[in-house]
Amino acid sequence: MEDLHTPCFCMSVKLTNNIFLLLFWLSCSFKLMQTHFPAGCKYACHAECRERVSLDCHPAASPLSQDHLNNNNTPLHDVEKEREVRTEFSREEIQQKIDQYNSLTRDYLKMTLSPTGVYTGFVKVMMDLRRPVTVRGGQRAAGGATMGEAFYLPRGVINTLHISSENTVKQVIMALLNKFTVADNPAKYALYKRCRRDEQVYVCKLADVEKPLFLRLVAGPDLDTLSFVLREQQTGEVMWDAFSIPELRNFLRILDKEEQEQKEAIIRRYEVCRQRLQEAMMAVGSPS
Repeated sequence: MEDLHTPCFCMSVKLTNNIFLLLFWLSCSFKLMQTHFPAGCKYACHAECRERVSLDCHPAASPLSQDHLNNNNTPLHDVEKEREVRTEFSREEIQQKIDQYNSLTRDYLKMTLSPTGVYTGFVKVMMDLRRPVTVRGGQRAAGGATMGEAFYLPRGVINTLHISSENTVKQVIMALLNKFTVADNPAKYALYKRCRRDEQVYVCKLADVEKPLFLRLVAGPDLDTLSFVLREQQTGEVMWDAFSIPELRNFLRILDKEEQEQKEAIIRRYEVCRQRLQEAMMAVGSPS
């Protein structure tokens, strides 16, 4: 009698199992080819089970038909248009929005519409700068040029600017820097808008050509709905051209200091390892 553990017997058992699995897979595939899909239904059943299965399926309602069920007969394309932010208003619409804005504001920072159609108002910008800024100081170098002083501006400070509807984001940034006598390149900074929706806070960078006062008018005076924040440019690459020569030299000194500290830390770590190896070698070589 052949041993059950012989290689030939094991190979025959594996071959039989593979053939059985292949036949089973072909049988299932043949049944799937005869699968019946009722119209408008995501469920499926075999053709041979069709008589024993009872399904009550209805096509899924489209968004338009669902709006009709909710007594909302507004077409979808009109809803999408309402979601888009309008960038132009007539004089009457602007006057209406200004009156509504002034009635909702809790302070005296109101908007005014001029006969030319240009309106003026106030925007509040929070300073959120993490790096020091260079301020035009009173010290003078040997050549007579005025030297700048670098220091940190307090974070979270809110500044109020009186601007017009024609002022762009770039002009607002320059006005803020001039207010603090900052000598840095305005390209190093960017203006962001912060919005709160459904207990979530969203921050978005504004383009240089956008107009903050128009955004303020459309959003209303509530700072939770819309607020402005001044930050450094958060691009993936450092804009080295925006820094002055003294700032770049200061960066080099910082890098040299960090490099020296890293070298000293590596040397200390290897000295400790060398000392432990020597102690282990002495312990092995010494007679017990």
